Amino acid sequence: MRKNKILCKSLKTVETLGAVNVICSDKTGTLTRNQMTVTDYMIGLQTHDALHAPGLHKDSKSLQQLSVISSMCNAGEFDASTIKLPIAERKVNGDATDQAVLRFAESMNPVENLRKFYRIVFRIAFNSKNKFMIHVIQSQSEPQEGTLLTIKGAPDILLPRCTSFIAPDGSISELTEERRLMIENIKNKWSSQGKRVILLAKKPLDQVRFDPTVQPREYEEDMMGRAMGNLILVGIVGIVDPPRAEIPEVVRILRGAGVRVFMVTGDFRLTAQAIAEQCGILTSQGNDVDDVSALSDDHLEFQTGNSDDEKHSLKTRRRGLVVNGSDIPNLDEAQWDMISQYEEIVFARTTPEHKLRIVKELQSRELTVGMTGDGVNDAPSLKAADVGIAMGSGSDIAIEASDMVLLDSFAAIVEAVRYGRVVYDNLKKTICYLLPAGSFSEFWPVLTNVVFGLPQILSSFLMIIICCFTDCAAATAIAYEKPEADVLTRPPRNARKDRLVDWKLVIQAYGFFGVLETVLSFTVSYWYCQRQGLRFSDQWFGFGALPPNMDLDTQTSILNTASSIYFVNLVVM
Repeated sequence: MRKNKILCKSLKTVETLGAVNVICSDKTGTLTRNQMTVTDYMIGLQTHDALHAPGLHKDSKSLQQLSVISSMCNAGEFDASTIKLPIAERKVNGDATDQAVLRFAESMNPVENLRKFYRIVFRIAFNSKNKFMIHVIQSQSEPQEGTLLTIKGAPDILLPRCTSFIAPDGSISELTEERRLMIENIKNKWSSQGKRVILLAKKPLDQVRFDPTVQPREYEEDMMGRAMGNLILVGIVGIVDPPRAEIPEVVRILRGAGVRVFMVTGDFRLTAQAIAEQCGILTSQGNDVDDVSALSDDHLEFQTGNSDDEKHSLKTRRRGLVVNGSDIPNLDEAQWDMISQYEEIVFARTTPEHKLRIVKELQSRELTVGMTGDGVNDAPSLKAADVGIAMGSGSDIAIEASDMVLLDSFAAIVEAVRYGRVVYDNLKKTICYLLPAGSFSEFWPVLTNVVFGLPQILSSFLMIIICCFTDCAAATAIAYEKPEADVLTRPPRNARKDRLVDWKLVIQAYGFFGVLETVLSFTVSYWYCQRQGLRFSDQWFGFGALPPNMDLDTQTSILNTASSIYFVNLVVM
């Protein structure tokens, strides 16, 4: 595990990972590179390539306003030590989305200049429940202009709150239903291309009743209330976060090993679905991908004609499913049963509470769940999963909550699953080796001595030699045996039903190997005695009596040699 750059906190974790049959994976930073770049933007209902923004900034008032909101409604900060490097090479402290938007703003107008002109009066940080962040700003040189609420977040949350937008000439125009539909189409188009879409808006503030320094709680509640409506749409940006190159192959191998990979993300449904298709998590397309409506009994009966055989046939054909986080609290037990039957699932727009419930619902259906993630919001589900897997580049909280850390790449999870199964396989092999020779074949010489009066054909000293030396060396070699060729082509074991020592192993160890080793060892030992003149009939129920025409020293010498023969035969077998 160390050679594959996997930090495992306990051996038990590795063994459990070998039984995992579902892996729920976060998207950003786990399946993707977490290197976000703004590729497109929309202002005044017109879309543009982000590469052209620096050249258009000077003559476009609407783009200038987008630049201001992108710079000020942003928690990212350029690292001072890299400020002289090209924008793409600078280090940015902050969330990956903020980094992308900050670099986009810097390409048009130095962010430092804007942050000298404006000061941030109050901050409401982004969280996975609200899906937006708010910065209240005010001009440093002209405070009489008043304060401005700037907001950045998910379009599906913020667009319904917008009532107007910034026209290309910088004026404010009404956001009609036709225009709103046009923006929705642009958002959906970008999302279906796998882009994360962010909306930026503003709202002038008047008659603010609270002081943010003296009454921060009341001020925050006031700002949250004001952000519920009458926002002015400034623009939207499309951000690309490409999947890691190795992910499709990793998903293919895991699927061949009987492990289903589900995506659990906070992103918009179309974005999540597009990235899942690029990663190979979702192979179904178009009408073959179900949504939550397919989980209703009415839908099932309509599709199948209410026949039990046809219902079962439909279930076996089910493959792709996309579920929105808003639907998760309303799902009942029967619907979760149906969800657990799908081969490919994407959970979109999820919160930490949703992720935790997904893990627990799958666990309650006798599935062994592995959860991967790198953010603070992944910590509860990482802790609840059978195996929590964090990325080495993730947050300290996620790493602390996890059972295993992938220090280099998500591809290492294949090796983790491989060696998780190897640990279990080699333990079974070791037990199957130790039981016949280490206990069963040593027990019968004692039993025949007590019950049938035969000499103890295997001495106590040689029993100790077997337990402490010969068995230890061979058992250690078996424990380090390399994986079998089919270790990643067979389905995972059922951790709740399959036991390390079951009746099959006991029958194989005792009923086959044990009997074979014991009978053959007895046979060759007493055959030697017979050839030396110590007949078996004289020893049967002899209980230590000397046979006729043989002294004690001769009998002892023959039995010591026979004991060695039993020992050597047992060790060799």
